[in-house]
Amino acid sequence: MPSDKQQFNIYLPGELVRRVKHASVDAEVSLSVFVERALEAYLRQKGDEQQ
Repeated sequence: MPSDKQQFNIYLPGELVRRVKHASVDAEVSLSVFVERALEAYLRQKGDEQQ
């Protein structure tokens, strides 16, 4: 089954990267899953505001 996920590079401040890595460990999920969930939650919230 092919994955629909894609890799892309972004540049973030080092301190933010450190905080996100720690948060993903605390949440017991991979960094990718943590960031995916955070972005989905943000976009859902923004969608609600635009309606």
